[in-house]
Amino acid sequence: MNWLIRFVLFFGLAALVAWAGSTLFGADLGTTDYWQVHGVWLLAFLTFFPRLTLLFSSIPFGGFFWWLGWIFAPRLLVATLATLAYWQTNPFLVTISWLVAIGGESAEKYTVRQRVVRVIR
Repeated sequence: MNWLIRFVLFFGLAALVAWAGSTLFGADLGTTDYWQVHGVWLLAFLTFFPRLTLLFSSIPFGGFFWWLGWIFAPRLLVATLATLAYWQTNPFLVTISWLVAIGGESAEKYTVRQRVVRVIR
């Protein structure tokens, strides 16, 4: 039950930030439906192999911050791109991408930290 409350709170926060960004600051959050352009396979590959998928797929790329995101935090880059392109039509899918991004990046960093500590000892 605890994870459900966290998810609802995170979804509400994401919706509030997206609303503020689009209404107050005039940010254009995409109106394209994800399922009309992509499919389940892209979701699976973006989840498990974000760097390779970003590099070899049809997702737009380029720019200094895009490459920084690709090198240091590819899952956060995927979630950011998903928010910009699909928030209006698929807010649930975008929220899931943020949960995967935050959980995946923190789990990856935790695992690396544990292995480094084990090797040093």
